[in-house]
Amino acid sequence: MQRVRRSRRARLVLNVAFALGAAAVATLTVRHFVTAGWPLAEANAGLVAAAAGLFLAAFALKAVGWRRLFAHHERPGPHALAAATGAATVSGVALPGRFDDVVRIAVARRFRCFRAGFGTLVLSIVLVGFLDSAALMPLASVAAGLGEVPAGLRAGLAIVAAAGIGAALIVVAMPRLAHSRRLARFRLVRWLAAHSASTREASKAWVLISASWSARALALYVLLGALGVSNSFALALIYLCASAASAAMPISPAGAATQVGAGAAALAVSGVATSQAVAFAIAAQALFVLAGAAVVVAAGAWEASLRLRPARVSG
Repeated sequence: MQRVRRSRRARLVLNVAFALGAAAVATLTVRHFVTAGWPLAEANAGLVAAAAGLFLAAFALKAVGWRRLFAHHERPGPHALAAATGAATVSGVALPGRFDDVVRIAVARRFRCFRAGFGTLVLSIVLVGFLDSAALMPLASVAAGLGEVPAGLRAGLAIVAAAGIGAALIVVAMPRLAHSRRLARFRLVRWLAAHSASTREASKAWVLISASWSARALALYVLLGALGVSNSFALALIYLCASAASAAMPISPAGAATQVGAGAAALAVSGVATSQAVAFAIAAQALFVLAGAAVVVAAGAWEASLRLRPARVSG
């Protein structure tokens, strides 16, 4: 087993196999909705393509932001982190909630450019979760401040915003804690100082991850128009915050299904017809999963080309 793990050819086969698996999931998803009724069948094709492009941009921004949370000497290639994020999105169709972190770890460590240890990777995933919450803070605040939002949803959005404030404080305080001279005698603090990013890099990661969530919100707004549901940006923010909050649950039947249910319920409470709310939630999640599968395939192909390049040169 150890020889297989160290074999370049074996790891290449695993990466290609996972990419093909992601492509298969995407194909089966499309086939299912074609036979059972595809919510995007009568949508505006141009707007759907624009929403898909924004989803892809969200994945890219998330990967670049996540990369900033590693120390300089341990930073992996952004394509490895993009593949890990996309794979977690695809696996959410079938796996229970919170298993996406396991998928991120398994996929990221298969890339040759990944030099960080297991503990560093876990730390970065925890910090990304905090930054996700912090990035949702302004979006939830804007949505809660709009008059068209029902009172019950406004209270929920306020909770999301408050959680974001606490998460932001933790991310900003952690680098300072790690470099504190008074706490340097503790082994954990010394480890954090060696493997965590500086406050400046964490701030850059926050900006990039916030841009990722903003791109996702804009994609949902465009998709609302593409399906003829609404032209309200508030509904896009409500759906985004509701689905993101449901993803933070400790355990759920299936990550994607839970997000679809929470997002559809939030839209229905906001006045959207139930059938339209469900159709939009399914379409949005399906398009996001397809974008994640495309990211995995592209990142896997790029990794394969990097691994074959030395062989071509020597040959």
